[in-house]
Amino acid sequence: MKHKRISKKMGIAIFCILAGIMALIIVLHHNPFADQQEELLKKIIACVLIMISCVVFILLYDKLTVLPMELFENRRLIWKLAKNDFKKRYAGSYLGIIWALIQPVVTVFMYWFVFENFMGSRAQFLSSGTSMPYVLFLAAGLCPWFYFSEALNNGTTALLEYNYLVKKVVFKISILPIIKIIAATFIHLFFVLVLLIVAVIYGCYPTVYTIQIIYYSICTFILVLGLSYTTCAIVIFFRDLTQIISIVLQVGMWATPILWSIAVLENKPPLWNTIIKLNPLVYIVNGYRSAICEKEWFFEDFYSTMYFWIFTVVVFGIGALIFKRLKVHFADVL
Repeated sequence: MKHKRISKKMGIAIFCILAGIMALIIVLHHNPFADQQEELLKKIIACVLIMISCVVFILLYDKLTVLPMELFENRRLIWKLAKNDFKKRYAGSYLGIIWALIQPVVTVFMYWFVFENFMGSRAQFLSSGTSMPYVLFLAAGLCPWFYFSEALNNGTTALLEYNYLVKKVVFKISILPIIKIIAATFIHLFFVLVLLIVAVIYGCYPTVYTIQIIYYSICTFILVLGLSYTTCAIVIFFRDLTQIISIVLQVGMWATPILWSIAVLENKPPLWNTIIKLNPLVYIVNGYRSAICEKEWFFEDFYSTMYFWIFTVVVFGIGALIFKRLKVHFADVL
C-alpha cells in the first residue's frame, strides 16, 4: 500500500508549530538559582536559532525532506537488510552473536583493571553529587561511546562496502548508512544489557528513570545518522577521511568525560567547561550515567537538551543537503 506524502504546506506548518512550541517552552522556563541575565541571553540566542532554522527549512524544504521521506518509505527494506548485515558480521564463527556480548565485557574489564589497580581511580561523583563506583561509571561512559564510534565508522564506509548497490539505478542508496547504524544498534543492545547487569551488581537497581537509556540511545542514533550522511558522501571522493575520523575518535574519547568525570572542571576556568560541553557526546554520556544512578529526567537539564537537539537537527540538515548534492556522482567514482 502506497502512503500519501505530506504536502509542502502541511510539512512547513508542522515544523514551524513544533519550533514555536520549543521557543515557548524556552521562554517560559525559569531557573531561580541561575544568573538571570545569563538566562535571558541563553533564551534570546535559542529563539534566534529557532527562527533561523524555520527560515532555512522553508527555503530548503524540498532538499531537506527528500532523505527522511525515502527512509520512511523504505523502512521495511531497511529493517530486513539491517538484520542481514548483523547476521553476516558473525557468520561462520562458532560462538556467533555471543561475541557481541563478550566484547563489551572484556573491554570494560580491561579498562577497569588498569585504571582501578594501576592508576588509582576510585568512585566518581556526578554533577548532582551522587557517588558512582568507577567500574559502573566507566561502563556507562563506554557504552554510548562505542555505539557512536562503531556506528560512525560503519556508516561512513556504507557506500564503499555496498558499492555494487550504489551502481544500481533503481536502488535507493540513501538507506545504506542507516542499515549499518541499525546493525550497530543491535550490538549496542548487548552492551546496554552488560551495563544494567554491572549496575545491579553494584546496587543500582533499575528504576523508572532507567528507561531514559532508550531516549539517549535515540539521541545517539539520530546524531550519528546525520554525521554519517555527510561522511559517507565525502569519503567516496576523499578516501583519507576514514583515517581522519579514526584519529578524531581517538582524540574525542579523551576529550569526552568517559574515563574521567566532568566534575574535575569545577576548579578550571569557566571557558574550559563551556568548550567541553559543546561536544554533544557529553550530553549523551552524562545522560547514560544519570539514567543508571540518579533520579532526574533528561528535560531537567534544560539548556543542554535544547542545545543537543538544535545541534543534531542542524547536523542532520547539513548531512541531507551534502548527500543529495553529491549522490549523482557516486556511481561514476565507484
